[in-house]
Amino acid sequence: MFRRSMWAALTAVVFLIVPGLFAHAAGDPPIPAPAVTPAELADGWISLFDGKTLYGWQANSDVNWSVGEGAIHADRGKAGVLLTTFQIADFEFRCEYFLQKGGNSGIFLRTPFSPKDPRRDCYELNLCDSHAAFPTGSIVGHQKANGTFRGEGEWMLMEVRVEGPRIRARLNGTPVIDFTDSSPSALRIGHIGLQMNGGAVAFRKIALRPLGVRNLFDGRDLEGWHIVPGSKTHFDVVDETIRATGGPGFLETNETFGDFVLQFDARTNGPHLNSGIFFLAMTGTLKQPSNGYELQIQNGFKNGDRADPADAGTGAIYRRTKARWVIPNDREWFTGTLIANGGHFSVWIDGVQVTDWTDTRPDDPNPRRGRRLAAGHLSLQGHDHTTDLNFRRFRVAPLP
Repeated sequence: MFRRSMWAALTAVVFLIVPGLFAHAAGDPPIPAPAVTPAELADGWISLFDGKTLYGWQANSDVNWSVGEGAIHADRGKAGVLLTTFQIADFEFRCEYFLQKGGNSGIFLRTPFSPKDPRRDCYELNLCDSHAAFPTGSIVGHQKANGTFRGEGEWMLMEVRVEGPRIRARLNGTPVIDFTDSSPSALRIGHIGLQMNGGAVAFRKIALRPLGVRNLFDGRDLEGWHIVPGSKTHFDVVDETIRATGGPGFLETNETFGDFVLQFDARTNGPHLNSGIFFLAMTGTLKQPSNGYELQIQNGFKNGDRADPADAGTGAIYRRTKARWVIPNDREWFTGTLIANGGHFSVWIDGVQVTDWTDTRPDDPNPRRGRRLAAGHLSLQGHDHTTDLNFRRFRVAPLP
């Protein structure tokens, strides 16, 4: 719990944060521990805040968003929202928040970058104990909270589940809202936003779990996949995993996906092996087997520094970005999450965001040459004759 003197000291700590500039910065903090447990990580949870920077967030006003003492703070500037750089449809979200007495804040759900009217443009889960019409826990303009909930002046836990037209939330474990938007204009996708509308506010321990993912591999066979012509890689089902050995070669989904969430587990079975997951890929052929974006898998790093990848690093978009850190170890399972929408790509490895990149190139059907917005295949890469790795729990959720 914050005391007033502590709050004043903390809000005085201001960092110059420009989202997107930390991917290669020498001053990157040590690899943060994700704000999720190992069990939650296995269940698809990821951290949205590294505790040190605003990487992966963008502001839509001049609010003085800053980071200190493991929390995101704001207390001055024109009312505005700090938003995720990605958009998401169905999800679970949680965070702890601290609101100054008499303050006004909110958590924006399925919001555009600059919402004009929270009653129409987004769903605002209000954080304002003194609001007459829609106090804390209410969906502004839609439904009042199921009671009176007060928590100004101390840290509170808000948990939200957004699934289809239904939004449910709990405050410190107590249900506060259960709202279903049955209107024809119900929102389907958008950013998540943290608002400063008056008074000091802080957020920490911010985490997300995408919902609606379905398996593309059932652990028994490779139904729904095909080997790209000319591939030398052996793709076999071993112990309910896809094992790729030798190469080069590609195993490609029959389906194509446009905007989507991808989650998977992978393990390299040797030192510094090279592989990748291609996405938004053109159909592979004998002459052109891999025209797609590549989520790199390569766990090597230089001079004992995990912030200095040897070959872009696991979680990078190969030839486009470098991972902030090389998090996985060879011969150990790791989890990956990719959110792709509208030419923007965010990647988490073991729950920590390592990539946040927007493709600003001119449009082109081939991602090697330009930005591809059309749907494409997913494919697993066998890089060369040394390839030896496994994939499991390979699952995807298309985004509207």
